[in-house]
Amino acid sequence: MSFDIAITLARGDRRLDYAFTAGPGLTALFGPSGAGKTTLLDAVAGLLRPRRGRIAVAGTPLFDAAARIDLPPEHRRCGYVFQDLRLFPHRSVRRNLAYGLRPGAGLDWDHTLDLLGITGLLDRMPATLSGGEAQRVAIGRALLSDPAFLLMDEPLASVDGARREEILRLIERIRDELRLPILYVSHDCSEVERLAHTIVPVPAA
Repeated sequence: MSFDIAITLARGDRRLDYAFTAGPGLTALFGPSGAGKTTLLDAVAGLLRPRRGRIAVAGTPLFDAAARIDLPPEHRRCGYVFQDLRLFPHRSVRRNLAYGLRPGAGLDWDHTLDLLGITGLLDRMPATLSGGEAQRVAIGRALLSDPAFLLMDEPLASVDGARREEILRLIERIRDELRLPILYVSHDCSEVERLAHTIVPVPAA
């Protein structure tokens, strides 16, 4: 299984329970805004500790309360593409990408630039990028960290309509060529139907 998750999280005074398994490919968490989808991604990334339960990705346990396993974020080999991108505004595209670079990564620098079509952006600053360009840079930084899996939180949220199809095709290419397990958050039905091998409904909290 790509993802095997059964956990309980706390958000404020609310209890959030998640339980699902998913096979290879892209798994979409589909539900309305405020349902706790990003909270779940944060738990998988190790940024939020569940109250109880287990998280395993591709057979590797990342968190298991009963077995007292709780890998720190830097040991989970997780590539996280945040909804707000979180590019360093004072660093060029080249330096943003280099920040995530892990020596000996399975996906090399040149291949990543070619895959994402961002070679011509290397000397630009984030403030000069369009939403689609910034999104491709954020995805590149995640890929260059040599992740075992990807988390993608509403990756089309900052992309205008003209660039939406471009980013959708890019995500399809990453899904099909790299074959990494991907946990993908969206509230758009057509988006998840197009991209996902498995759809996990997340009801309103």
